Amino acid sequence: MKKVLLFAVMFVLLAGHAYAENVKIGVVDLMKALNESDSGKKAKGELETLIRAKQTVLDQKGKEIEKVKSELEKQSSILSAEAKKSREDDLEKMLREYQRLVQDSQNEVKKKEGELTGDILKEIRVIVEKMGDEGGYTVILENVEGVVLFSKKEINLTSVVIKKYNESKAKARK
Repeated sequence: MKKVLLFAVMFVLLAGHAYAENVKIGVVDLMKALNESDSGKKAKGELETLIRAKQTVLDQKGKEIEKVKSELEKQSSILSAEAKKSREDDLEKMLREYQRLVQDSQNEVKKKEGELTGDILKEIRVIVEKMGDEGGYTVILENVEGVVLFSKKEINLTSVVIKKYNESKAKARK
């Protein structure tokens, strides 16, 4: 879908070039702007802290499961069939709970990532739009891998966007 939109925009620009004297194009790598902005770095740090905490809990549960599994293997020959079946059922239950915990942890991390980065990306888009208006740009494209195959370094506005975003956040704090 993005490729179709990009081709349509480029066609309009090229067709309109005959009527327009000045066509000004820029590109911005939103992911780079997100990751290198001060707020983005802070969000990334918070996310890494959450991931480490979740991983610690998962590692602990994994060790418990391995311990139960090991004990079951060691005692397998001396347990009655009923006791063995009961412990195997307990182990399966622990494995299901572990898988559910992994899934819940992944979902929580995704949700938190969306919360932390969503607002930052919205703010960056507002800055890009303002730069486009004030800078007289015809179009500013998102430099997504596979969509923009080549662009001259002079039209890459990512570092300017990061600088303006950081400045806007610093002003807001004062």
